[in-house]
Amino acid sequence: MVRLLVIMGSGETAPTMVKPHRAIFERLGDGPAVLLDTPYGFQENASDISTRAVGYFAASVGRRVDVVSWRTAPPAGLDRERALAALGDAAWLFAGPGSPTYALRQWRDTPIPELLARRLAEGGVVVFASAAALTLGSHTVPVYEIYKAGENPSWAAGLDLVRQATGLPAVVIPHYDNAEGGHHDTRFCYLGERRLSALERELPEESFILGVDEHTAVLLDLDARTASVVGNGTMTIRKAGRGVVFPSGSVLGFDDLTGVVDAPVAAGQATGGAAGNGPTNGGATSGGAPVSGTATVVPSTVGSSTTSTGSLRADVDRLDTRFTAAFSARDVDGCVAVILDVEEVLTAWAADTLTSDEGDHARAVLRRMVVRLGELAATGTRSLKPLVGALLDVRRQAREERDFAASDRIRDQLAAAGVEVRDTPDGVEWDLR
Repeated sequence: MVRLLVIMGSGETAPTMVKPHRAIFERLGDGPAVLLDTPYGFQENASDISTRAVGYFAASVGRRVDVVSWRTAPPAGLDRERALAALGDAAWLFAGPGSPTYALRQWRDTPIPELLARRLAEGGVVVFASAAALTLGSHTVPVYEIYKAGENPSWAAGLDLVRQATGLPAVVIPHYDNAEGGHHDTRFCYLGERRLSALERELPEESFILGVDEHTAVLLDLDARTASVVGNGTMTIRKAGRGVVFPSGSVLGFDDLTGVVDAPVAAGQATGGAAGNGPTNGGATSGGAPVSGTATVVPSTVGSSTTSTGSLRADVDRLDTRFTAAFSARDVDGCVAVILDVEEVLTAWAADTLTSDEGDHARAVLRRMVVRLGELAATGTRSLKPLVGALLDVRRQAREERDFAASDRIRDQLAAAGVEVRDTPDGVEWDLR
């Protein structure tokens, strides 16, 4: 049986990750698939997150996934043993969003860390995304405590599952290219360069950071001893402030992961963080050229990244640009087509368990489109009134002069233009067909 440890930077239940999920299941074959709900177990909407995730895998990936509930460590008894048995029997085990430190507290002093290690040793797939991915390294980032509560940056002890499975002394950081902060640096799972640099100095000498961009996955094949990058973004290997970036499609051996950051920095190559958005980052370029700012980009060994925008906000903003162009051209059909596309995008992203304001933003854009389309319809009717009224006045005069041929020509030409004219006992009426 295949042995895979899959690290997803984000988007684990988004349209962007459907293809990687399907490919992983195809490699795995048949076997029980379970979702471990611990990382978000403290949230009031935990049941809803589980339901949406299960629906995503059923509808989009075509695979049944059962929930193993371990929101808090259950006391000794039947429920606990059933949960552990389900985890032990699973061929595919998934955990995702929430809080890494909360999850680690619930797993500490339980058989779960050993079950995860055994699954990878004996055969199967472990897919950890977002918050769960943070737990995989020797150290983990207390995201909520630092970013939300303002605690001083510090590490928490992780599962160190990557080292157990691969021998690599990695610290995993998902959401590596996060840009939610806009002008404020929220890369590196909301830490930003300043805080990551401070934390990095506290790591053991041999440790390195394995950064995974949003809507991107790194597949660690334990038998082939390779790391494969799939999805929309990149993987970054960073040590002592120097990052090396591998695009989607890259495949490299485990030994290369450590060797690449130990290599000397060539003239013109940059040092620092990762490619992506941030106030101090020059950004990465495709094609493998060194970049100014923060990272060296290593060319992909196979394939290239996808063309998807990679987020609900980006998809909707792209459609909003199309709508604006159609609106400016008074293209009603074009406006309607874009609105239908937005609805389709919202449906496609409905199962995403990421907690953000992107859904609210998308719905606000959709409502604005509908309002503007209504304005276009009303404005169009008002703008025709003077013209149609003038033509109908000419037609009335022709009828009064018994020039019915001219009257009929005016009516027929209006009809050809989409204006229906009706003669009623109360006078002439017209409307758009």
